[in-house]
Amino acid sequence: MKKSYLATPGPSPVPQEVRLALAQEIIHHRTKEFQNYLAQAAADLKKIFRTEADVFIMAASGTGAMEASVANVIGPGDKAITIEGGKFGERWTELVKAYGGTPIVLKVEWGEGPAADDVAEMLAANPDTKAVYATLCETSTASVQDIQALGKVVAPTAALLVVDGISGVGAVECHTDEWGVDMLVVGSQKALMLPPGLAFISVSKKAWAVIEKTKRTAYYFDLIKARKAAEKNDTPYTSAVSMIRALCAATKMILDEGMDAVMARHKLLARAARAAVEAMGLKLLSKVPSDAVTAIVLPEGIDGKALAKILADKYGVTVAGGQGPLTGKIIRIATMGYMDQFDVITAIAAIEMALSEMGHKVALGSGVAAAQKVLING
Repeated sequence: MKKSYLATPGPSPVPQEVRLALAQEIIHHRTKEFQNYLAQAAADLKKIFRTEADVFIMAASGTGAMEASVANVIGPGDKAITIEGGKFGERWTELVKAYGGTPIVLKVEWGEGPAADDVAEMLAANPDTKAVYATLCETSTASVQDIQALGKVVAPTAALLVVDGISGVGAVECHTDEWGVDMLVVGSQKALMLPPGLAFISVSKKAWAVIEKTKRTAYYFDLIKARKAAEKNDTPYTSAVSMIRALCAATKMILDEGMDAVMARHKLLARAARAAVEAMGLKLLSKVPSDAVTAIVLPEGIDGKALAKILADKYGVTVAGGQGPLTGKIIRIATMGYMDQFDVITAIAAIEMALSEMGHKVALGSGVAAAQKVLING
């Protein structure tokens, strides 16, 4: 018998309460019963996002919300600053191009964060910039960006600050309104403890003013349609009924725990994971590490794909590999969502065993012991 342990930064483990909500009998999406679920989900998400802005729920992956934030703001020839510090920052550039916009790219070394001063200089040189696209947690490098600092330089300008919070929100601090985030996009399968399939987007008053003046080409992702439907506590198209009912179960768990406690739990688990990596004699990729995911640089001679295969096939632990130029060079383990101290210890123990099997000298138990010390002492 071999149990399975999911340690990837999305999809992440789903609690039993959420799975049971998914299993309930289907209901129609144009009924008062479903509208009550929809209203509750939107209200809960506002608390988790820490915003008073409008929040919309879409049947899509997180990329759908990313596309909505571009399709409703960027038209042909419009300028947008895109911060590329990894694979998902590059996606912002690709989306801006797809809608005929002109991306002004700020290249950031993978594993590092952008300097707010650089963004300020770019905005000063391009005062007609419509939006700055940033990433709260760059999953591909396990790095965070200082959204609060970016908000301070973007807010005084006409540009919108749009943030990919897909793998960050719920695990990493994000104060949407306080930090001046005009549009926040989030996905269901990360720290919100759901399967893939839902995307969320918040829209500030400043963003609405831009959207209303933009010649939009969106159809399914038209936020004006979403706002009109929301006035009647409805959605413009068929909702993912079961997923939204499950979302209510997940948000209740998060809010019952309390946002401060949720953040503290993620911070503790991430500290334990990072301590374990260092105790094993390995290196962290990120210079600004995230509390949602940890990227581990592999020793010379250890192929990340081969290591991930041993972890999955022999030990039942699924981790994520590297992307782009990091393919085969790193593995990534999550500390997001429905995870606790023993999830971290299990992943670290399996990594030690797999590395040893591959011929890398590692003191078995060194990483586990380091993680335990952090978890015990807090």
